[in-house]
Amino acid sequence: MDKKAMLGPKVRRLRRDHGLTQAQMAEQLGISPSYLNLIEHNQRPVTVPLLLKLGQNFGVDLQSFAEDEESRLVAGLREVFADPLFDGSDIKNQDFRELAAVAPTLGQAVVALYRAFRTSRDDLQTLSERVADREKLHLVQTSSFPQDEVRDLFQAHSNHFAELEAAAEELWQEGRLEKGDLYRGLTDYLLNNHSVRVRLLPSDIMGYAVRRFDRHGRRILLSEMLAPSGRNFQLACQIALLRHRDLLNHIVDSSGLTGDEARRLARIGLANYFAAAVLMPYARFWEAANQVRYDIEILRRRFDASFEQVCQRLTTLQRPGAKGVPFFLMRVDSAGNVSKRFSGAGFHLARFGGGCARWIVYEAFRTPGKIHSQLAQMPDGTTYFSIARTVVKAGGGFRSPPQQFAIALGCDLQHAAQITYADGVDLENTEAATPIGVNCRLCPRLDCSQRAFPPLNHRLIVDENLRGLSPYLFAPPAGE
Repeated sequence: MDKKAMLGPKVRRLRRDHGLTQAQMAEQLGISPSYLNLIEHNQRPVTVPLLLKLGQNFGVDLQSFAEDEESRLVAGLREVFADPLFDGSDIKNQDFRELAAVAPTLGQAVVALYRAFRTSRDDLQTLSERVADREKLHLVQTSSFPQDEVRDLFQAHSNHFAELEAAAEELWQEGRLEKGDLYRGLTDYLLNNHSVRVRLLPSDIMGYAVRRFDRHGRRILLSEMLAPSGRNFQLACQIALLRHRDLLNHIVDSSGLTGDEARRLARIGLANYFAAAVLMPYARFWEAANQVRYDIEILRRRFDASFEQVCQRLTTLQRPGAKGVPFFLMRVDSAGNVSKRFSGAGFHLARFGGGCARWIVYEAFRTPGKIHSQLAQMPDGTTYFSIARTVVKAGGGFRSPPQQFAIALGCDLQHAAQITYADGVDLENTEAATPIGVNCRLCPRLDCSQRAFPPLNHRLIVDENLRGLSPYLFAPPAGE
């Protein structure tokens, strides 16, 4: 029997929600009570004719009703019990399946409770980070930075917006875009549908701007310093603002953002998301990423995109039924300032101050252009595989040199075997993983030679006659 047709718990919940007995519901569906009993206990499938009767008699959405919620719930339970908190628990896959089939409401409650626990733990971590740096104590207030609100919005959506993906696919159809000649297709679309022309201008005229929309002249002005992939990206971004402003506003309005700055930043971020979806259409990109095992160099050539654009696009592959590896991403400059952060894989990235000096992202600056890889383990025992490489943002000539950043892209160890960069790495040997932390103030590793600050929960010991690997000596936390 088709597993997707085994909808017993859903039928039982629907009957109970309407306050019906099995006999009463069976009469409305034109079947016997005994047959309905078998359906509710997953002993018989829900046939298509019966599904249609459920829709007619009880007003259910057939598509959502027929979806395989059991598989999604099993995946959610696996995620919950993969947490190091449950190390040593003898819980098997069969246990997940039985709970999802017999008591799905209880299983959903477990997943919801765990997510609430993770949110509370992350909130506590964030507060600790803010308090950790005495220079940033003024940040502990009810309002947050606009960019933090926008990052939380993207995090809440797992960095995936199905509406924008669909809009990008529509543009390919409506604009008759062609792979390999995307720039011409976008410029033609802008002219034919919005009466907007595109002009490339010298950097001395554009100044620090790479794109400027002349609303009155109906022109998009692009800097000559943009690479071809950057030109395509900026045109697609402007199309989002022209063609899909209502959609962008709808997402922003439903996000609960406060303040005009946060709303404008969110609109720009969503337009950028749309642009990436145009350059790298979801289905083709997801298929190619799996085929080449996330080889970024191949993907960037195949889709005429930059290294950073590909890395960021990889963090958005969260479409139900076509998910990619859940990556996290961070972009830093040589001073350790974080300018871009997506933590969809559960990797906790520092919001304030520098990160961990042991993490590979800072090693990338030593050999620009080379891809580095690393197994890294957080203090809670969670192990991640990550790669890092420098990228260069175009400047404006000699007086405005290019900007250099390091991009880190990583995932939980369980997904590392799917990535080509992990070939040759002993993924089973977690003891060889580099021990890292969020940052020095929050890291409990007292034996770290790279420590720059003492941890929050340890009292500093000053002994002029003793020198360790780091300049700090610590007493155990109070109560230990």
